[in-house]
Amino acid sequence: MSMRLLSLFFITLPLLAEPPADPAAKPDKKSPPATPPKTIESIVTIDGKKIEYTATSGKLVINKEDGTPRAAVFHVAYQKKGADTATRPVMFAFNGGPGSSAVWLHIGALGPRIIDLAGDGTAPVNPPTTLKNNDFSILDVADLVFIDPVSTGYSRVDSGGKPQEFHGVEEDVESVGDFIRSWVTENKRWSSPKFLLGESYGGVRAAGLAAHLQGRYGMSLNGVVMLSTLMDFSTLSPGNGNDLPYVIFLPTYASVAHYHGVIQGNREELVKKARTFAMGTYHSALLKGNDLTKEETAAIAKEMSALTGVPAATIVQRRLRIDPTFFRGALLQEKGKVLGRFDARVAWADTDPDSVEPEYDPSYSLAYGAFSTAMLDYLSRDLQYTEDQPYEILTGKVHPWNWNARNGFVNLSGRMATALRDNPKLRVLVQCGYTDLATPGDGMLHSTRQLLNLPAELRSNIEFTWYEGGHMFYLNPPDLKKMRLDLVNFITAKPKE
Repeated sequence: MSMRLLSLFFITLPLLAEPPADPAAKPDKKSPPATPPKTIESIVTIDGKKIEYTATSGKLVINKEDGTPRAAVFHVAYQKKGADTATRPVMFAFNGGPGSSAVWLHIGALGPRIIDLAGDGTAPVNPPTTLKNNDFSILDVADLVFIDPVSTGYSRVDSGGKPQEFHGVEEDVESVGDFIRSWVTENKRWSSPKFLLGESYGGVRAAGLAAHLQGRYGMSLNGVVMLSTLMDFSTLSPGNGNDLPYVIFLPTYASVAHYHGVIQGNREELVKKARTFAMGTYHSALLKGNDLTKEETAAIAKEMSALTGVPAATIVQRRLRIDPTFFRGALLQEKGKVLGRFDARVAWADTDPDSVEPEYDPSYSLAYGAFSTAMLDYLSRDLQYTEDQPYEILTGKVHPWNWNARNGFVNLSGRMATALRDNPKLRVLVQCGYTDLATPGDGMLHSTRQLLNLPAELRSNIEFTWYEGGHMFYLNPPDLKKMRLDLVNFITAKPKE
């Protein structure tokens, strides 16, 4: 897949970014006058217990080797009052894009205040959206630092830096790594257990950081959480010569079809059957290409239809290759609805029935306005931090992104294998949503199976957990509750002998 197509792919995602920037727009060349950091004190109730904490909002300047400023990185750090910082775990959290601030994890899942969405996270909200106490924050077991990478949130390039020095796979890992090193040093947290949590493209960043922090700074991590993410872009980028994504998405199609009642049966058994079929009979059929007979094609299409709910004739017409965008429009076409890409549980009216592809993503529409309004109010009202510049929830200013992959796909799974090899105590938790049509969990299953140079005794350091919702499964209250339990167990688990 060309880097142009790869960039086009990612700028369609909010947690993987927003629409492309105006080509005529120029990135900020200089940071506005710095706003002093602001620290407030507050209380959150978690698991029935009152937790007193401080919240510090501000910018940390990262410098060149000669000491001149490169950029100012905005972040919000929550620290439990009275805790022993020498032993207190700290988790660095970030979203993806490229081009997204950390707003989604910050007020959607982990922070002490959380967005107040009604129901199970699939219904439209009444604006303006407000925040409420987050009963399922993990601030009781770990301090939290939410990072807005350069050009997102309030983070900006300084007059001594250039945007292209930050807008790329390697550049991003290096700059976020420098921020983490600097924050740990300034706050005297080198002895603290350290964790990363990256969502979507943030998981790509986390894989890179796991190796970079240790190799560059000698900072060994205790754990990496990879939420609704990927490491190998070949799992998401179908095209001539790459049929792997069709295999990867099939189990998620089965899960989504089951959710909407298009196919019947036990969901776990259907997904398992779809996975076995995808990796075996289906994958072999795709490899045959034009050598596949009409009879073989019909047989494969029939089985695919039973697992996905898409008519067999349609599958034959599309040469057995159903991409996720087409699936979103096809599954409930007779009902006049299209599915969400980030969460396929969301099904809203099809506004362009003449098109074979959905005109919009209802799960994106559901979340973007609500999170933007709530975050901006929270920053100014609760955290008491304001700046005379836009807070970039999502931005296209990071594009063009330097993918640094010539004639190939970006794949950082090798970085994760290196981090695990060099730090055998490192543990990895992969969190997947059953209805995620942006980064299906089977992509990570594939990538971890392909860590062929990872010693056998370290493979158990990687564990998977699944949730009912989609990309932002934490918008579903039962999933948020489960997410907290999974994270608490992960953070507080005793080190392996």
